[in-house]
Amino acid sequence: MNKDKQNPAENPAENSHEDTIVEDNVESIVDDSGLSELEIALATATADLEKHKDALLRQQAEVQNSRTRAAREIDKARKFALDAFMKELLPVHDTFARGLEVENASAESLREGSELTLKMFSKALEKFGLEAINPEGEVFNPDLHEAVGMVPMEGFDSGSIIEVIQKGYKLNDRLIRAAMVIVAQ
Repeated sequence: MNKDKQNPAENPAENSHEDTIVEDNVESIVDDSGLSELEIALATATADLEKHKDALLRQQAEVQNSRTRAAREIDKARKFALDAFMKELLPVHDTFARGLEVENASAESLREGSELTLKMFSKALEKFGLEAINPEGEVFNPDLHEAVGMVPMEGFDSGSIIEVIQKGYKLNDRLIRAAMVIVAQ
């Protein structure tokens, strides 16, 4: 196709050959049906174009539908991500509420009820991947522990944890809160 733009003086043999081909084609353009070969080729090309255009439009619509579906699913997942977690916590909430409704309860029964409720709560948290970090007696690890003080203490190796002020927690092996500890000097 770029040959039309070439300088005819550059390759005269090629030009005369192209002219002969064009003349031969012009003579055979009209066939018996009255339609020229160019008109048939145009009709075929137009039909192919429409077919490909339709396929492209269908693919674009499918991609758009997929995007819309994915956006809807992401929105739904975001809204209801905590659904199962909340269902696990509701019994704990109900137990706390029932415990507060009890009148004339002894300190011992309140303590026992609180322990059972805490146990329920801990199981619900563990079920969703929450793991407590209670490192008393372990060696201090700055990746998991936060030292709030160092105390010289006999009977403990230097760098070991003497007391846990506040437990730490990991969620699915990812630290979400470091344990606050006192370390032996």
